[in-house]
Amino acid sequence: MAKIIINNDKIDNIEEVLQICPFDAMEEVDGKIEINAACKMCKMCVKKGPEGAFIFEEDEVVAINKDEWRGITVYVDHNDGEIHPVTYELIGKARELAAKINHPVNCVFVGNNIKDKCNSLLSYEVDEVFVYDSEEYDKFRIEPYSAALEDYINNNKPSIMLVGGTTLGRSLAPRLAARFRTGLTADCTILDIQENTDLDQIRPAFGGNIMAHINTPNSRPQFATVRYKIFNIPEQVENPTGKVTLCSVEKDKLTSDIKVLETKIKNKVVGIEEAEVIVVASRAFKKEDDLKMLNELADELGAQMAGTRPTIEAGWVDPKKQIGLSGRTVKPKLIITCGVSGAVQFVAGMKGSDYIIAINQDEKAPIFDVAHLGIIGDIYEIIPKLTQKIKAMKNENEEKVAQMAK
Repeated sequence: MAKIIINNDKIDNIEEVLQICPFDAMEEVDGKIEINAACKMCKMCVKKGPEGAFIFEEDEVVAINKDEWRGITVYVDHNDGEIHPVTYELIGKARELAAKINHPVNCVFVGNNIKDKCNSLLSYEVDEVFVYDSEEYDKFRIEPYSAALEDYINNNKPSIMLVGGTTLGRSLAPRLAARFRTGLTADCTILDIQENTDLDQIRPAFGGNIMAHINTPNSRPQFATVRYKIFNIPEQVENPTGKVTLCSVEKDKLTSDIKVLETKIKNKVVGIEEAEVIVVASRAFKKEDDLKMLNELADELGAQMAGTRPTIEAGWVDPKKQIGLSGRTVKPKLIITCGVSGAVQFVAGMKGSDYIIAINQDEKAPIFDVAHLGIIGDIYEIIPKLTQKIKAMKNENEEKVAQMAK
């Protein structure tokens, strides 16, 4: 761990020194300068502060024996035993990575009354499912779940832990990474592995303007979270050979300050992640009322309407319908983007779609680089014509069916 040591005896003008930090991470306390949690370790104070006033000190890196850490483990994200599909996607990626280094693929499953629900995991060629099944895990509470995962890691030493980028996964992964003083890369879009078992974790950064390539060479396990719909679900096998291992943790380690008083089932709404056909609104629309023509197209296609970030910020589209790094990741059979330029942030959230149709006036728009079919033109002309064409085709088909019925 790196830290900055302050020698206040070397500081004569506190007010002047406070202006050095671009993140306002320094503050005066009882006539002395202290560094607060806003520090980004940019070392600007070391470079521009009074000589000897700020010293950057980094702990000596101790090389880890990577041979002691073996296997790729997927955390099973679930709700009362109903396994989230992101788990199966991660198993597929884990199998792909494990094949390169000849490591096993395991799952760790924490919950109550779940030990009979492991067959679906084994059918995806998981080598072993480690199950923590106890009433203390009945509803997700961070302390008991963290204790179970900590116990699993201590006993099995996985080289890599893959966690779904869900609400629960994003709560659990950082806590575990902190306990083991290791790295965590959130919302990875690409994962690969080196021969020495270092995980290549790639994710968009700085608003999607660059792709950050992250490694954790001196710590284990290596943690990464991945959103739903980033990877594909693998094929199941007919005769799985994996096994289930029941595990337990001492009861006194499963205490929690959180008490679940009541749970309510949320009305299930089909989100854009599950949609097979999506049409996308963009800032190319001049006003909110103009989205009516896009809604009409969506109705004819049986599609859901989504939007880019500007349409969300303008209040035209529900935030739950945003596609991109700061929104949702989708993999529909068909997606039609209307006036979308194709910024990296947006493309990262939909490039896995089976078929992409892009409509844009700018023939050099980046969206055409990923589209299967590009239409160059004004959305105000093309969308109504496309809607009418689809209506005509549907009417024609209905007439044919009616004639055949006669």
